[in-house]
Amino acid sequence: MTARPTRGRGQHAGLSAHAILRSAIRLADREGLGALSMRRLGTELGVEAMALYHHFPSKDALLDAVVGELVTEATAAQPPGDDWQAALRGYGLAFHASLTAHPQLVPLVLTRPAVTSGNLQVVESLVGSISAAGFAPERALDMVYAVGRLAFVHAALSTGTDEATFVRGDPTDRLGAISAEDYPHLAAAAQASIGRPLTYRLEFAVDALIAGFAQLQHRP
Repeated sequence: MTARPTRGRGQHAGLSAHAILRSAIRLADREGLGALSMRRLGTELGVEAMALYHHFPSKDALLDAVVGELVTEATAAQPPGDDWQAALRGYGLAFHASLTAHPQLVPLVLTRPAVTSGNLQVVESLVGSISAAGFAPERALDMVYAVGRLAFVHAALSTGTDEATFVRGDPTDRLGAISAEDYPHLAAAAQASIGRPLTYRLEFAVDALIAGFAQLQHRP
């Protein structure tokens, strides 16, 4: 039997926007994005749905904030510093980790490029760090988006959130049984890949991107 909300219509019940967002993420993690409605979230928090509208004027605003929360969650432990390469690398790997920790929300990030204050502050800090190293602001933004999108694609492929579109896991795993006689190079590569971290290819790609970016430093 579903528990009834214990607070009246419109009451804040001590809620904060952050608490609502974390509850929304937990609900989506547990039951999928389709379960995330204002009414259901209110029940989850023990309040009437109207109480949530004091913090988020619509479900769209809530979903935008959820995407922004994933970005800020990813960078909370990886604040940009003076080393732009370390900052950019940390952002890409942390964003990937945040997405793979919440696979049900990966499609939401794809369809809703949120522009929230938290999201904007993350990008502002990264662009500022890269620009301070001599890159034009527009080039710095290109670099942030390139690494972020790379991390997103890797997360989408590894989580397999849409089985009709994505193949879950590392494709190298499916090369383990191929004939070394017929495909000697592929077989050797697959054998050498055994035991590597799941994020190895992402780290390799991010490092290669950043090395390429560094070649452009101080160029007009």
